[in-house]
Amino acid sequence: MIIVMKPNAAEQSVNSVLNTVKENGLRTHRASGETVTIIGVVGDKTKLDTSTILSMNEVEKIVNVTESYKLVNKKFHPAPTVIKLPYTTIGPDSFTVMAGPCAIESREQIHAAAKAVRDAGATMLRGGAFKPRTSPYSFQGLEEEGLKYIQEAARENAMDTICEVTSEYALELAVKYVDMVQIGARNMQNFELLKEVGRSGIPVMLKRGLSSTIDEWLNAAEYIMSYGNPNVALCERGIRTFETATRNTLDLSAVCVLKEKTHLPVIVDPSHATGVRAYVEPLSKAALITGADGIIVEVHPNPPCALSDGPQSLYFEQFDKLMKDLAPIADLTGRTLH
Repeated sequence: MIIVMKPNAAEQSVNSVLNTVKENGLRTHRASGETVTIIGVVGDKTKLDTSTILSMNEVEKIVNVTESYKLVNKKFHPAPTVIKLPYTTIGPDSFTVMAGPCAIESREQIHAAAKAVRDAGATMLRGGAFKPRTSPYSFQGLEEEGLKYIQEAARENAMDTICEVTSEYALELAVKYVDMVQIGARNMQNFELLKEVGRSGIPVMLKRGLSSTIDEWLNAAEYIMSYGNPNVALCERGIRTFETATRNTLDLSAVCVLKEKTHLPVIVDPSHATGVRAYVEPLSKAALITGADGIIVEVHPNPPCALSDGPQSLYFEQFDKLMKDLAPIADLTGRTLH
């Protein structure tokens, strides 16, 4: 439920409500606007006497929340969430571009990619050190060695870093080296991993599961936030449908739905969604127009020789052109392209 205070309610009245709710064994989430404060209540609401709350000083009304997710709900937190990293701000008014190879293959490769994408305008360097692959014989990643390479390359180019984690072991290593972690589609409902990411507090990007509904996705994000981590972004990366022309079906309508349902930033991944290099540029533009807060794009020094996802990786010159083409669109939509 949500407790709505009267406009310009006194701090003493707000604190009195907060204390009463907590005394009844429930958790609170306070969101203060310019004139109105709302208090989200998380837990078994049957423990709370609503008539007592309504009778308290400067309480205007109680609104029941029917959705199972609370902390990620826009009703609980009307203002958009902003995630601040050393070089990047993810959220409204800006369009964040994360770029780099699918997998970190060598020190030389990630350094070359970092310089190229930074020169083109990206502020976040992506690269996989732990690769969940369909075949057990495919390249699985360099693990800690790769994390060291991406940290070094990013710092030399004044960039933030993001890397997928696939287990608690991977998370323990990644938090030492990267600025943001990614939960991949296959692990969206790995609830034990979500809990650990929540406890870690490190900013996280949660990808949509292969066949997950939006509500299932938001409940997965709720796991992370319920364990104490407010720095969550969502990533639409395409869902599995009957269509075979693309690797997955990119659901850009999900961006619009999420903007109505949640305060969390939304990132779009056109590379994994399509699996086709030629489709990345138009869908990146579409993501910006649709209202996404950023994109994550695969870029490789030599895509035909990539150990992972070469067919969908952009050449350096293609990424440079993409960034140039995105700039005027960002201006038209009133956002800053880093």
